[in-house]
Amino acid sequence: MEVINKGRCYVTGAEHDIQDLICGSDIRDAVIDEIQKDHPSFNSDSYISTRELFKYRQRHMEAIVRTEVGKMTELEQQVLEKLKSNKFISDNLEPDIEREYTFAERLSDKIAEFGGSWKFIISFLTMMAVWMSLNIFLYHAKGFDPYPFILLNLVLSCLAALQAPIIMMSQNRQEDKDRIRSEHDYQVNLAAELQIRMLHEKLDHLMHIQHRQMIEIQEIQIELMQEMEEKIDKLK
Repeated sequence: MEVINKGRCYVTGAEHDIQDLICGSDIRDAVIDEIQKDHPSFNSDSYISTRELFKYRQRHMEAIVRTEVGKMTELEQQVLEKLKSNKFISDNLEPDIEREYTFAERLSDKIAEFGGSWKFIISFLTMMAVWMSLNIFLYHAKGFDPYPFILLNLVLSCLAALQAPIIMMSQNRQEDKDRIRSEHDYQVNLAAELQIRMLHEKLDHLMHIQHRQMIEIQEIQIELMQEMEEKIDKLK
């Protein structure tokens, strides 16, 4: 029957399989400092469960953010919370952004988009040509707006007066959308950097374990070779 070695987590005191425990000698010094804040007597000979070690690595990441970014803002806190709960940060923001605005604000976008298109320019030039043609040729300068087209000038002035604030509303909304996108990009980049750092720590840990195992294998091989040499010497 296979015997499974057991060990005890220094932090929780719970018993775990030895493969679920990490020795203090395999943990980075910066993470050990985080553990020693709660358990001062923790050292390189102590063991900690992988689950508890993950929590302290999260605390270490928070310390990195505070050191490099300064005072943590709501954006950094959201990133850390999502990392703790294993949630995706790089989601599609467009549906959420659109839901934050009213129908009037979305309508201003559509009007500004149409007002800056060739469809509007061609339609408006066509309307002006029809307007002037009716008053000059059809009604022989006795129509509803004879030359010099005072009513048309009034319509153009009103259109310009209304179009300007609508375009400004659309630009303000676009700036808000750009700000939200840039904040989201910052969160994604920050999360990627923190995860890469954690991957480096895990790779260092795996390389350390593999190096230690290789040394153990070499020691065993040396012992076997020495035993074989002793047996050969005896046979001589």
